[in-house]
Amino acid sequence: MAEVILMPRLSDTMTEGVIAEWHKKVGDLVKKGDLLAEVETDKATMDLESYKDGTLLHIGTDKGGKLQVNDLLAIIGNKGEDVSSLIKDNKGGGAAQAPAAEPAKEAPAAKKDDKQTEKKPAPEAKPAEAKTAEAKTAEAKPAPAKQGGTDISTMPEVILMPRLSDTMTEGVIASWHKKVGDQVKKGDVLADIETDKATMELESYKEGKLLYTGAKEGEKILVNDLLAIIGGDNVDIDKIVAAAKGGGGAKADGAAADKEVKAPAETNAEQIASGENSQQAVKPAEGETGDEQTDSNGRVKASPLARRLAAEKGINIGDVQGTGENGRITKKDIDSFVPSKEEKATPQPGKAQGPQAPQPTQAPVGEVSFDEVPVSQMRKVIAKRLAESKFSAPHFYLTISVDMDNAVASRTRLNEVSPVKISFNDMILKATAVALKQHPKVNSSWLGDKIRYNHHVNIGVAVAVEEGLLVPVVRFADTKSLSQIGVEVKEFAKKAKEKKLQPSDWEGNTFTISNLGMFGIDEFTAIINPPDACILAIGGIQQVPVVKNGAIVPGNVMKLTLSCDHRVVDGATGSAFLQTLQGLLEEPLRMLV
Repeated sequence: MAEVILMPRLSDTMTEGVIAEWHKKVGDLVKKGDLLAEVETDKATMDLESYKDGTLLHIGTDKGGKLQVNDLLAIIGNKGEDVSSLIKDNKGGGAAQAPAAEPAKEAPAAKKDDKQTEKKPAPEAKPAEAKTAEAKTAEAKPAPAKQGGTDISTMPEVILMPRLSDTMTEGVIASWHKKVGDQVKKGDVLADIETDKATMELESYKEGKLLYTGAKEGEKILVNDLLAIIGGDNVDIDKIVAAAKGGGGAKADGAAADKEVKAPAETNAEQIASGENSQQAVKPAEGETGDEQTDSNGRVKASPLARRLAAEKGINIGDVQGTGENGRITKKDIDSFVPSKEEKATPQPGKAQGPQAPQPTQAPVGEVSFDEVPVSQMRKVIAKRLAESKFSAPHFYLTISVDMDNAVASRTRLNEVSPVKISFNDMILKATAVALKQHPKVNSSWLGDKIRYNHHVNIGVAVAVEEGLLVPVVRFADTKSLSQIGVEVKEFAKKAKEKKLQPSDWEGNTFTISNLGMFGIDEFTAIINPPDACILAIGGIQQVPVVKNGAIVPGNVMKLTLSCDHRVVDGATGSAFLQTLQGLLEEPLRMLV
């Protein structure tokens, strides 16, 4: 019997998804676990696997189409089975929304079925999704979606800045992969967007000519602001830009408003002209090959899925020959790739080695000199969230000294048999997880009118990167062995430094640890990482004189400082937790029971 597959909610804030790629077509056999499609959500492009065996009988929208959560995505059943009744029963949201993502020329075919929905206001998904960001940025800039009743989010030529992470309110254009005047196909990478947590590729789900870009490289755009316009030569760019620029300023002086609207249009005309000229200018001469697989920054062009598969298989993405548009590497290229000995032994000389680090300048003696660097998205969010935490949550601090002699000896013995090297940080994380199970009041969150006591233990581990700090989460840490924790933490640290962490990697923490012991820090106090009620600051292990059995002997001592939110955790509760943690580290065998 045929079974309906609805558009799933792939993230906590997702209200709709765009089909970035279908990996099966109608009539294909599908098995459980087969990759059905790539779905672009508000946070990332994610793989959607089939949970049913059978034949793909129907798809809810073509590649590039948009579906609301719980709209009809696909039907899988027996070959030749009649699914017309299932399509009819599930007709509505998906059928109405899909044409919105298609070019304007395809819209008339759907008009008859969509008469009722055309009278309704614009889809509620984007405004609902963007409420938080718009509320936070209302003072800085009015929301651009409407001007005099014009909602640009419903225009098929418009691409708005998407929300690529749960805390993102704006994005910085790291680089454009297309210039104004270039032809764009569905699935082409439009730009690299720097968010507060990572730099992510933004793929186009429209086809046409890139007519307008909302910002230059290095400039920022708020979530749901106008990012780009893609369409044909008959698109009224001035009208769209005017609607985006208008917002709450519709009553401003007419002449001034005209000037503001005219300026972007003029700039856009220049952009198109320069784009076409530069296209011809940068065209390589005949016989000149160049490296088509990399952009101007030396970055390899590959789909997110291809990058993930290459990482899983240990393939250097730069060694793969892409067969997609402009040499872009796809899943098919990774699946069929066979590494050669030459590729393993000899690095490719044509590959760019990345941007050179700026050379430090030496100021003349006695002369004032300084550099001013724009605040990165990551640093901006760190500043905002930690300031909110520090000034809204009443912090208090508890410090305890731990005798680490037994832990030092146990680690040496464990590493003799462990398949991976176990660090002191891994041992502290495991002991913390076990202690949290015994003290659920510390493993909690303040939610305003209620307190959440978590039964699961998800520990965030602060990882320093060049731009700031990321906190990937070790889930269900109390159930994992020391070697499992060691592997996971090392993998997170590597992904963080390579900017490959996904939203799912940094969400859901119930407690956080921050370790500066490797930098020679004896002790410090950390700021609580919302929504946690506590954070543990770990100092270094110091060899100091200690008194044992009435004699002064050298000992290994480590200091731990617990920062607590006094709205949730009291002094006695925090102290009891630290005593339990101290006991587990001083007798490490106890945490393994």
